[in-house]
Amino acid sequence: MAVIDDTPECMRAVHYAGLRAKNSGGGVVLLYVINTADFQQWLGVEEIMRAEAREEAEANLAKTAQYVREVVGIEPEMVIREGNATDEIHSLIEEDRDIAILVLAAGSTKDGPGPLVASIAGRSAAFPIPVTVLPDTLTNEEIESLC
Repeated sequence: MAVIDDTPECMRAVHYAGLRAKNSGGGVVLLYVINTADFQQWLGVEEIMRAEAREEAEANLAKTAQYVREVVGIEPEMVIREGNATDEIHSLIEEDRDIAILVLAAGSTKDGPGPLVASIAGRSAAFPIPVTVLPDTLTNEEIESLC
């Protein structure tokens, strides 16, 4: 499983997860989590914001799924959830026992490796499955050789 977001490192995680799934005879789940904390508005505004966030999630997932189809050659499963990313990852893992590994990629910005990677490093979000964290320095060629 790879978590889809707007970070540049996200596609490295998708690339690794897709290749690993293909080479092991498995599948890949692409999860996009819409943060509902952003919707604390009046009801009419909240509905519009939620609809716009859903459209953005669907567009990002469609683009990422197309990449997996074209570059990796497998059909991904796409999931959109609303809530806290860590909670929704846990929930999906509990619901889908076929998910065997979570793949994340560390970012290289001044803000740190990214919130999910940081939460794992701080152990506040320990997941019940193995987690692979890709360093920000890996190229696609290096990722391919690892898979």
